Amino acid sequence: MFAGGTGTSGSAMEWGMSELMRNPPVMKKMQALIREAFRGKTAVTEGDLQASNLQYLKLVIKEALRLHPPAPLLVPRESIEECELDGYTIPAKSRVIINAWAIGRDPKYWDDAGEFKPERFEDGSQDFTGSSYEFLPFGSGRRMCPGFNYGLASMELVFVGLLYHFKWSLPEGVKDVDRGEAPGLGVRRRTPLMLCASPFVPVPA
Repeated sequence: MFAGGTGTSGSAMEWGMSELMRNPPVMKKMQALIREAFRGKTAVTEGDLQASNLQYLKLVIKEALRLHPPAPLLVPRESIEECELDGYTIPAKSRVIINAWAIGRDPKYWDDAGEFKPERFEDGSQDFTGSSYEFLPFGSGRRMCPGFNYGLASMELVFVGLLYHFKWSLPEGVKDVDRGEAPGLGVRRRTPLMLCASPFVPVPA
C-alpha cells in the first residue's frame, strides 16, 4: 500500500506542478498563501500544516486529481445480477470498469472541463471519499483506495515544501509545459517535468 501510495502521489505531484506552471495566477496565489501562513519558519512540519488549514491548497490538489487521477480506470466491479444502467442491460457476472479519467473531464458535469480552475471546488460539494460520482480520484465505496488519506497528506506536505522554499521557472527556451500523457495503467506524463528551482529565504517573523 505504501509503495503504491508513494508512486501515485509522485505522479499526482508532477501533474500538480505541471498545472501550476501552466497557470501562473494560481501558482502566485498558492505561494502567497503558503508563505504568509508559515512566515518565519525554516521548515514546515505536518503539525504546522494541520494547524494552518490551507483550504486553497486542498482545492488545487482536487483540481489536479480531477484532470489527472492516479488510477484512470478504477478497480473492476462485477454485477451480482442482471440490471439496467442508463438504458443498457448489464448481464449478471459482467465485469464493469469505470473510467474515472473520462468522468473528471466530462463537460456534462464540469464547466470548462479541460481547464485548471481550483475555484470550481469552493462550494465543497465534492470530496475525496467518492460520495460525488463526478469526482472519483480514489474510487468509491468499499473498494476505494485504502491509502487515500496517506496519499493526500503526502501531497499536501510536499506541495507546501516545494512552494514555500523555492521559486519555480521553466528552463531557458521552454515556453510552455507539455500536457501529453503516456499510455499505461496510470496517468503519467509523456515527458518528465523539468523545472528550475531558485531558493527562497523565508522572511523572519
